[in-house]
Amino acid sequence: MKASLPNYRQSPRKVRLVTDAVKGKHVTDAAVVLSYMPKRAAEPIQKLINSAAANAVNLGATAENLVIKNIEVNKGFVLKRSMPRAMGVAKPINKRTSHIDVTLAEVAPKSKKK
Repeated sequence: MKASLPNYRQSPRKVRLVTDAVKGKHVTDAAVVLSYMPKRAAEPIQKLINSAAANAVNLGATAENLVIKNIEVNKGFVLKRSMPRAMGVAKPINKRTSHIDVTLAEVAPKSKKK
């Protein structure tokens, strides 16, 4: 019930904004939130959650009972580039990457009160 996205080419700080919005939600609720989110990382994270849900269904879980237990965004490698500046100086540009890991858990369905 896990899935990972290594070396995603966006800064971990920006990706964490998206993952914090869906942490702890049901998979269906997270899909709705991510579909309306105007961030670039929303689509790859939605695909990653769908992949983890498919892995869980293959292992015998029920898709309606899946909850996002944990999403980790860790720092990946940094591509180091330089930009020419005035007076013959080169300034560094760091192009950051992220490693994203999703863990899902199956919860018991809530009973309806009568």
